[in-house]
Amino acid sequence: MRINGFFIGTLLSLILASCNPASQKSENTLLEVPMTEEIPESNPVLGNYVSDGYSKKSEGYDWVSVAVTALEGDKIKIIVRSRADKKRPTCTFDATAEKVDENTYKSWIEDQAVFYNFNGNQLTIALENPENEGVLSFYCSGGATVAGSYMKIEGELDSSQIDPTAFNKTMMLQGIGFNISSVEKDGKTLITVMPFGLEISNETVTLETSGQVTNAEIEDLNSDGSPEVMIYTQTTEENKYGNVLGFSTNNKKSMSQTYFPPISENEELSKGYQGHDEFAIVETHLVQRFPIFENGKKTEKIRQISYKLKEGEAIRGFQVDKVSEY
Repeated sequence: MRINGFFIGTLLSLILASCNPASQKSENTLLEVPMTEEIPESNPVLGNYVSDGYSKKSEGYDWVSVAVTALEGDKIKIIVRSRADKKRPTCTFDATAEKVDENTYKSWIEDQAVFYNFNGNQLTIALENPENEGVLSFYCSGGATVAGSYMKIEGELDSSQIDPTAFNKTMMLQGIGFNISSVEKDGKTLITVMPFGLEISNETVTLETSGQVTNAEIEDLNSDGSPEVMIYTQTTEENKYGNVLGFSTNNKKSMSQTYFPPISENEELSKGYQGHDEFAIVETHLVQRFPIFENGKKTEKIRQISYKLKEGEAIRGFQVDKVSEY
């Protein structure tokens, strides 16, 4: 089973960068874990790194960039993008990496460890086992690979050339895979869900939402031998209202969208709700939690809602299974 990385503290050893298997943990463990705090951006490894071709980008050379941004605790976000104004992007890769030591971070692709070594202004990306180097080539085209060395630059990347993909993640379970990607355009987010491995239909679905994609997870939530994928979004306004877009596979043959009930539909659950949602799959439950507000001010209380995926008359949907406050 998988546990999303936003649950920190005692769950730190279970956090995953992508699809690394983790030990099972009781849902009750989450009740004592604090909400994610604001992250200070003082880590010297943060910034933009580029491949050799970037210095000659005006001459038409291809290039790949790595944006390193802060996450909670000792984690960083790795965002690999490439030139996209002349041809299709060469490499597109996202990962969450955990700190190993002052100069090294680690993420996972399935059961493969990926290391990010920072030495001055240089970033080197490599697999723990070089014999499996093809794993990092999966996220690139034309024989390229995410692995290699990149140099840090001052300022922002060239927005006129870089791949505009805001989020990208590929996941597999039970022989079925999903590529989730998003782009932001005219104040909206377009999310593309591309399944693969289904027996009858692998049709790509594109959805429009007002929130940005924060993460995506895969799990067999109804234990029927065919996986579901959950996409988490969050608005950019101060309250950061969250939502879940889910898809369930039907006996590994096709894909259907699931229904996630908004908090506003439940008068009791919506008391004191003002956004700041966080989501994660915990075992076979979808868990949502948020701070409780009183008189317009955020309290130290947290409401946590556990949902189970159930069969509906028309589509599968999530129903409240358990509610906790602490």
